[in-house]
Amino acid sequence: MKILVSNDDGWHAPGILALAEAMRDLAEVKVVAPDRNCSAASNSLTLSRPIRITEQGDGIYSAEGTPVDCVNIALNGLLDWVPDLVVSGINAGPNLGHDVVYSGTVAAAMEGRFHGYPAVAFSLAGYTGHYETGARVATEIIKRCIQKPLPENSILNVNIPSVPYDQLQGREVTRLGSRHPSQEAIKQIDPRGEPIYWIGGIGEALDDAEGTDFHAIHSDRVSVTPLDVDMTHHRRVSLLDDWLLGSAA
Repeated sequence: MKILVSNDDGWHAPGILALAEAMRDLAEVKVVAPDRNCSAASNSLTLSRPIRITEQGDGIYSAEGTPVDCVNIALNGLLDWVPDLVVSGINAGPNLGHDVVYSGTVAAAMEGRFHGYPAVAFSLAGYTGHYETGARVATEIIKRCIQKPLPENSILNVNIPSVPYDQLQGREVTRLGSRHPSQEAIKQIDPRGEPIYWIGGIGEALDDAEGTDFHAIHSDRVSVTPLDVDMTHHRRVSLLDDWLLGSAA
């Protein structure tokens, strides 16, 4: 068994170190991750410049690129072996609801699935603390993936409460909730008198009803959300046919 590990917080982040160590108990592990924090990089690829890779030792490589760059290059020439799984995380902070659109953690897993490999993204729903809980949960879920591989065209987005392992209240298969729009951008003036803007903070939960990833995390349960990499809304195709033909009349 061979597992490729990546993330968006950087190769030196505590979450990826904990995840890689846990995966080494299950498989041969290679780590290819950004050389810096690339949170919210989403599915971006670096196309305007070459990407320098630095070998850090112990099967770990850092890249001057995004999480998707890391997985893409790892699977297309950097490594001399083929992984059985692509595992991303453990992210510092949750990836709930709309977060999956922006998340580099989820995007790294998605890139693995685009290349045909089962993939799972792990996030800790807190910014400090219980990575040992995340690592234990990741081990359990990856063991299950090995026993029974995931369906094609889907990945798992796993969010883990930041509590001691024995305080977890179970595991739950969930749907994505949603957030309110992000907070207002913060305008400042730079030393040259020019305006600059900071993106506002993420919105609070909007849909956190029972069955959502938000609700599971608030209840100290591990949230396991299946995500489909085919973003086509298949049930709307026939309706859109009628709408499009009607617009031409």
